[in-house]
Amino acid sequence: MSCKEISADWAAQRIKGLSLASAIKNALLPKRQPKDRSQVVKTLIDTFRYPRLGPGMMWEACAKKVRAMGSEVLLGRTVTGCRFDTAAGIWIVSARTLDGRAEEYSGEHVIASMPIRQLVAQLEPRLPELALEAGQSLRYRDFLTVCLILRERNRFSDNWIYIHDPSVKVGRVQNYKSWSPEMVPNANYCCYGLEYFCFEGDGLWSTPDDELLSLGKKELEQIQLAVAADVVDGCVVRQPKAYPVYDEDYKQNVDTVRKTLETNCRNLHLVGRNGMHKYNNQDHAMMTALLAARNVLAGESRYNVWAVNEDAEYHEAGQAGEEHEWKRGTITVVRP
Repeated sequence: MSCKEISADWAAQRIKGLSLASAIKNALLPKRQPKDRSQVVKTLIDTFRYPRLGPGMMWEACAKKVRAMGSEVLLGRTVTGCRFDTAAGIWIVSARTLDGRAEEYSGEHVIASMPIRQLVAQLEPRLPELALEAGQSLRYRDFLTVCLILRERNRFSDNWIYIHDPSVKVGRVQNYKSWSPEMVPNANYCCYGLEYFCFEGDGLWSTPDDELLSLGKKELEQIQLAVAADVVDGCVVRQPKAYPVYDEDYKQNVDTVRKTLETNCRNLHLVGRNGMHKYNNQDHAMMTALLAARNVLAGESRYNVWAVNEDAEYHEAGQAGEEHEWKRGTITVVRP
């Protein structure tokens, strides 16, 4: 997307604390580990905590704990409606299973992480027209990954590389083996994820998988990260609504929806990247859900989930073993 279409809020949030001087210094001078890791600019962080088999391990562990406590984790459902029964004072959520069966669930509270645009269109009673228009005006950038398995030639060891060559369509290349060796159990191979930013339904999104695999092999060789002949297998993964778009009007539209929901929809809690239309990192998205759950338990809005990643410092910049105590959207770091 052209930078002219993107709000300055995107840069303010994603490259917080970075200056041209610090970027040049980081590129030219020898790397020294600072005594206080919290002083490292997030964009320049060079170490990460990463689950052995990827972030999915966190959700598997979460689901296991939830089930062990007697609750349910239901997969393979698509939400089709969300209705508030005023007489009973409860929410009724309609869903459809993969085999087409219709189901309903009820509860006093609903915590929603689905895209705001999708949620506002499904809510009953119907929201005022102004809020519906604001919700429908929110835009998303979609995303697909061409995953290629190659013979290991040790071409690069970075976790990912952004590609700025205008002659190719790929925007970023992930090296999953560098995240964790166990992601690619056979040491003779590596796995690269070529990431393409697009809009759902456009030419790139709709391109058949075999053509995308051919494009990936061609472009990987063109940017000199591999030889196409070394590719032994591959697949394509499409992720709709991967990025909430920060355009000129997004903040006003989100505020309109938010205020309308706070007035008209009791016990409805918005969380996560798409649920709040905030370009948060995964840890911040998780924190909004944790704070929403605490609000439910407290029976009041004790924590301001909308302040996460505005008042707070980035989690990645903290020292190992830190504990974070959240109060009203701000963060207190308690060092052991």
